Amino acid sequence: MAENQQDQDQVVQEAIGKAEDFIQNNRKSLGIIVGALVLAVGGYLFYQKVYVAGKEQEAQTLLFHAEQYFKNDSIKLAINGDGNHPGFEEIANDYSVSPSGNLAKYYLGMSYMKAKQYDMAIETLKGYEANDELTGCLALGAIGDAYMEQNNTEEAISYYQKAAKENPNNFSTPIMLMKLAGAYELKADYKEAISIYERLRNDYPTSTEASQADKYIARASTLAGE
Repeated sequence: MAENQQDQDQVVQEAIGKAEDFIQNNRKSLGIIVGALVLAVGGYLFYQKVYVAGKEQEAQTLLFHAEQYFKNDSIKLAINGDGNHPGFEEIANDYSVSPSGNLAKYYLGMSYMKAKQYDMAIETLKGYEANDELTGCLALGAIGDAYMEQNNTEEAISYYQKAAKENPNNFSTPIMLMKLAGAYELKADYKEAISIYERLRNDYPTSTEASQADKYIARASTLAGE
C-alpha cells in the first residue's frame, strides 16, 4: 500500500512539474490567449450592457407610436411609419438586436395579416422569437391563419398543432384547438375534428370555446355519417 501511494505521489509530482515547465516555456502564448479571452468577454459585456441596452431604449420609444397606429387599425402607418416616426418594418430591421426590435417583428407580422399580405406575414412571423408565454402561440396561430387564407390546409394544421402545444394555457390554447378542429373539418377529416373538440371540452372545460364543443361534435358526427 505504501509503495502504491509513493508511486501515485511521484506521478502527481511529475505531472505538476510538466505543467510548470509548459507554463514557463509557453508564457508568451498563454498570455496572448488569456488576453484574447479577456477582450472577448469584455467585448461581449460591452455589446450586451451598452450597445444592446442603448438600442433597446431607442426601440422602446419608437415602438410606442407604431403600436398606437396598430391599435387604431391604421395599418399602413403602423408598417411604414408617418414620416416623423418609423413603423414596425424599420424598427424591426434597425433594432433587431433588441427585445423591442424583436417585438416589432411580431407586430409587423400581425400588421401584414391585417393587410392581407399573407406571404409577408408568414415570413415575418416565422422569424419572430417569442420571449413570453402568449405571443409565441399567437404568432404560430397567425401563420396557420395565413396558410388557411392561401387554401393550404395541411400547413395550417401543422401550425395550429404547434400553437396548441406552445405554452398551454386557458386563454390561447382553446382558441388554437378550435382553429385546428375547424381545419380538420375543412378537409373532411371529421374523426380527427371530433377528437380535438373532445380534447377541448375535457382539458379546458371553463373556456368559452369548450361551451360550444358539444354543438360542434354533434355537427361533425352528422357530417361523418355517425
